[in-house]
Amino acid sequence: MDSSKGSSAASIQKIVIPNSNNEKLVGLLHETGSTEVVVLCHGFLSNKNDPVTKNIAAALEKEGISAYRFDFSGNGESEGSFYFGNYNYEADDLRSVIQYFTNMNRVVPIILGHSKGGDVVLVYASRFHDIRNVINLSGYSDLKRSLVMRLGENYLERITQQGYIDAEEYNIKYRVTKESLMERLNTDMHEVCLKIDKECRVLTVHGSADEIIPWEDAKEFEKIIHNHKLEILEGADHCYTKHLSQLVTTVMEFIKTVIVNH
Repeated sequence: MDSSKGSSAASIQKIVIPNSNNEKLVGLLHETGSTEVVVLCHGFLSNKNDPVTKNIAAALEKEGISAYRFDFSGNGESEGSFYFGNYNYEADDLRSVIQYFTNMNRVVPIILGHSKGGDVVLVYASRFHDIRNVINLSGYSDLKRSLVMRLGENYLERITQQGYIDAEEYNIKYRVTKESLMERLNTDMHEVCLKIDKECRVLTVHGSADEIIPWEDAKEFEKIIHNHKLEILEGADHCYTKHLSQLVTTVMEFIKTVIVNH
């Protein structure tokens, strides 16, 4: 890889990739001409343009490393229905993206996800075993934890009675179906992490002041994942609002060791 190319040689291209259900996934490729493409995954109620993935993509571009950030199905510009759970479906979306680049004779050495995307990249690694480096930014180690806060008390009884619950966060209204809730409840991150190959390196980064997912979740990953590195960013919130440059530096240090040794 020629890392001297820098951002001047890069261009941002819109690339649409069909998933296994023939829904169009819309993404932006920061093309530097490198063989490697780092794939970036957004979180819940978010999209490819969130500040975390945008800043990391820009940093990769500066190092001459191509990056692809995309919308999961049912999110952003991508086709499909929006679901509350859907971890395995989104891991399948990620599979389609990785296969697309592999078929173009590119290499995906690293997958990175923020928040829900952090869980999705771990689910991916536990199922497909073809990626050697995973970056989990602020993911949940227990997917049951926030459900009472999000959906209210007795959410299971209520969803069983009416088949769905309507919820709202960040002024975005969404519907939780019984099927998507059960998928989330049945996704056991402890079991998922035990199925990740021992050769697969996992970096977990979490803010000590995360107001959505407690940093203790990151400590749980440290206990379960075999080949694991943990970085707690002091004072950072869930979206690293005032700590984006620190986040980017931490992530890039890890990525550079992977790409150089690739």
